[in-house]
Amino acid sequence: MEAGDGRGGGAEEEEEQVMSEVHLGCPPRFSGLYVSRFSFSSRPLGPSAGSDGGECSGVREQVAASSSSCGSPDAVTVDEDGDLVLDRRRRNRGRSDHVLTVQHGITSSLRSVGLQVWKAALLLTDFVLHKSFTSSEFNGVTAIEIGAGTGLVGLALARVAKKIFITDRGSDILDNCLANVQLNSSMLKFDEAKACVRELDWKMSWPPPVFKCDSSDPSSKYLWYTSEIEAAEKATTLFAADVIYSDDLTDLFFSIAKKLMSHGAEKVLYLTLEKRYNFSMDELDVVANGYKHFRSFFTVQDESGALDDNSCRPDFVGEQMDLAEVPQYIREYDRGKDLEMWKIMYNPNPE
Repeated sequence: MEAGDGRGGGAEEEEEQVMSEVHLGCPPRFSGLYVSRFSFSSRPLGPSAGSDGGECSGVREQVAASSSSCGSPDAVTVDEDGDLVLDRRRRNRGRSDHVLTVQHGITSSLRSVGLQVWKAALLLTDFVLHKSFTSSEFNGVTAIEIGAGTGLVGLALARVAKKIFITDRGSDILDNCLANVQLNSSMLKFDEAKACVRELDWKMSWPPPVFKCDSSDPSSKYLWYTSEIEAAEKATTLFAADVIYSDDLTDLFFSIAKKLMSHGAEKVLYLTLEKRYNFSMDELDVVANGYKHFRSFFTVQDESGALDDNSCRPDFVGEQMDLAEVPQYIREYDRGKDLEMWKIMYNPNPE
């Protein structure tokens, strides 16, 4: 998820703070970064499994993220209700379970929402896990996660991909992505070199600036190498979660998506979003922020392949995916009714 400039400051400390529903079980008023561990089974699940709010297959563990406590045996661990998790409860985790370890903020300003875990990212992670367990579609793929936030989707994909570029903007967001790659590479058994954390500013042109060593600028390590740009253009799959929440950001998102999808190999974009409703003075009704604008960027294709009657043919064609066909591997969130998933293709010659 695209953040603002991602660089802290006194002014940002005074900004209004927001919190993802995913973090409701975290300790209130906690300051700093936190670590949540999401367990999931490698056994393929049937359609809609776990989506009825049934019993959780695992425990989400949470610990404060610091040099002294993160990963330490003395770290205090709580479940999503804030209750202490005893060691024997953790040992009861099934042998077939894997764990995604995600360092994140519990609250943030609107400019730094990429530090949080959002439900749409968990849905897209479910999709990646399901494909990796039940097909070879993503095996050996080169992919790009746009507006990655915590990098959750890219971490799940790194298990089977040839290369995944985990991209966002701002040093704090990218530093946190890199920390999450390092936290998960051993547990999920992937080579850290497969997961490249890189800066991708949606306002910039493509290709992005090329790496030049600058010891005075720590963020320069997130610049791209020429060989990486070539690899990214050969990517066949793009992922984006919860990047649709304002018209301005939606414009920028589809701008960078067009730049990426119009270069190199043919690409498909898998996008998840959560519709968030507010009263609009313009509409004099309760509407989902940015959703109508989002839908204006593509022509909808139904299951038969027919396109809707959009007189203005956009550059993209989208197909809404049935969430009943995406089992819920990560149980520690409630999908609700406002999540959507879209498969979007670039259409360079709309008729």
